[in-house]
Amino acid sequence: MRKKVLFLLTLTGLLVVLSGCTQIDQNITSESTGFWNEYFVYPLSLLIKYFAGLFSESYGLSIIVVTLIIRLILLPLNVKQLKSSKAMQEIQPQLQELRQKHSSKDQKTQQQLQQETMQLFQQNGVNPLAGCFPILLQMPILIAFYHAIVRTQEIENHSFLWFELGQSDPFFIMPLVAAATTFIQQKLMMAGTADQNPQMKMMLYIMPVMIGIFALNFPAALALYWVVGNLFMIAQTVFIRKPMMKDSKTEGAK
Repeated sequence: MRKKVLFLLTLTGLLVVLSGCTQIDQNITSESTGFWNEYFVYPLSLLIKYFAGLFSESYGLSIIVVTLIIRLILLPLNVKQLKSSKAMQEIQPQLQELRQKHSSKDQKTQQQLQQETMQLFQQNGVNPLAGCFPILLQMPILIAFYHAIVRTQEIENHSFLWFELGQSDPFFIMPLVAAATTFIQQKLMMAGTADQNPQMKMMLYIMPVMIGIFALNFPAALALYWVVGNLFMIAQTVFIRKPMMKDSKTEGAK
């Protein structure tokens, strides 16, 4: 579990670093150069403009639609990650037995534990790293969409609902909603594990605060993107992850 927390912190740090570099302060146009700009950021910027044109220049609606499209495209990767988590959950009793069997701390015993653990993974077709790959594949797309929102100049000059997309929400509503939906998403994802692990519980409160602070200081268009993405992930957890994990627990009980 400690490795998972470290992995999440590393990804968060990577997101912050990438979000602050690669010409983040320059508008994205057809003249923007570089592989990142040409093949990731600019196509997403065009997609935002395309849907804005369909919705009478409503860039707020466009961000919502494009966010949902991206999340739907990434859904198979998320399902694959969930299946990997389910497979790991199903063999947890056997892993616990192995750890109890090889509880000694001497090097020979620990080597044997590693060998038998790998055998258990192979017998059940489980790859302990499989759950990380979908996240790594998603990150460039999500970061590129972040860049597209920040660097598409047209977004700065439009409003949506009560706020200007290019400025922070003057009533702090969107930052609060972004933080709240992040907390709910984290809470649902960590159900049954956060209370058992102080590090996971710490992440449960750190991430919403971070998102809330970012949303306070960034354009409201980003807060809108975070809120829509969080709502999608909440729905995914409720309708896909929870039933899947519930079935896994039921089979394990039998």
